[in-house]
Amino acid sequence: MRWLIRPPVATACRLLAAAALLLAGCSSSQDPQTLTFWTFGREGEAVVKLLPAFEREHPGIHVNVQQLPLSAAHQKLLTAFAGNSTPDLCQLGNTWLPEFVAIKALEPLQQRVAASTAVQPDDYFAHIWSTNLIDGTLYGVPWYVDTRLLFYRRDLLKAAGFDAPPRDWAEWRRMLAALSHPDRGTYGILLPTNEYEQLMSLALQQSEPMLRDGGRYGNFRSPGFKRALSFYVDTFRLRQAPAITAVEAGNPWEEFGRGVYAFYFSGPWNIGEFRQRLPANRENEWATAPLPGPDGGVAGAAGGASLVVFRRSTHKDQAWALIEYLSRPDVQQRFYDLLGDMPARRSAWDGGSLRTDPKVQAFRQQLENVKATPPVPEWEQIANEMQLVAAQAVAGELSVDEAAAEMDRRADRILEKRRWVLDHSRATEAAP
Repeated sequence: MRWLIRPPVATACRLLAAAALLLAGCSSSQDPQTLTFWTFGREGEAVVKLLPAFEREHPGIHVNVQQLPLSAAHQKLLTAFAGNSTPDLCQLGNTWLPEFVAIKALEPLQQRVAASTAVQPDDYFAHIWSTNLIDGTLYGVPWYVDTRLLFYRRDLLKAAGFDAPPRDWAEWRRMLAALSHPDRGTYGILLPTNEYEQLMSLALQQSEPMLRDGGRYGNFRSPGFKRALSFYVDTFRLRQAPAITAVEAGNPWEEFGRGVYAFYFSGPWNIGEFRQRLPANRENEWATAPLPGPDGGVAGAAGGASLVVFRRSTHKDQAWALIEYLSRPDVQQRFYDLLGDMPARRSAWDGGSLRTDPKVQAFRQQLENVKATPPVPEWEQIANEMQLVAAQAVAGELSVDEAAAEMDRRADRILEKRRWVLDHSRATEAAP
């Protein structure tokens, strides 16, 4: 009797199990997988407007965007890594990328790029692409780019006898001298003494790197860096820029419009700011120009953010699908229209307002000639120390030679652990 009952029960159980698996399969195909995407600053507000089209193309994926304040993003990422709670993907500034590669937080992407028809490396600005390569391995795909150059008052330059923006440092110095009247409260340029990007951009125009021996030591005593530091400090010494911080500068857009500053050293986000804050009938009074090299040519700092996938993500294929979508030229054009963040792909510049807006052309020109910051995790800390020392030189507390030596001392201290790790790794590899 028992034997007669058991086969039907076992069969029923097998049928129920099969039905459960079938229902589970139907449920997983109908309920999209959630992809967690962390963004910083205003990018999160804009990207959510691009995602409905992506989710229509990929009905099995739902994207949950979490927008973090930029001031807290770095610590939040480190905390998430330590707590094994990183997102699937996020935007990452190119100066942060080496740090997260060093702690093995990021997924290498070279194989995915090689198999992709959507991401074409040759279409990206070469030096921007290179910021995502660490020791020859690709860890990010550039999402948007920026570089700092000159906003200038075309009408003020013309009144001073100049028909074009500066082509080298000597010409720039002559313009700054002609446009500076500190007794009347006007200066050639605004260079907030608490921002390192301006001095760093001048230093990147030199042939010598700011760090030497594979990023083991500071190289601030090199002739090139001291040339950049001298130009920077002399601008204050000659009273062609006020020795004030960004907080003390107040509203730079209004001051630029009033003619307090003839040059403003900044990035692409300020195109929109100036258009919003200055009357439309003054559009022709201001323009943008590439940062002139010391002896001519164009050069600047490579900036922007890339899209990265975290190693611990359980949705790497889906995260890559989103990266491919956000990398499409038409999507990058729309992202620019929404926010003003400039596309990382050259082909995205060939249509819409990017092609016709004269204010963006200087950025396109400079982006072909940018240089990356040193690819070490400690770079931002070093750059902040560099600027603290530079502010002492501006205040007359240190000479250029003394400041350069102090920058090297601080950089060498910060890089001490890096030297130990690299030297220890080399010794381990050399051991039999």
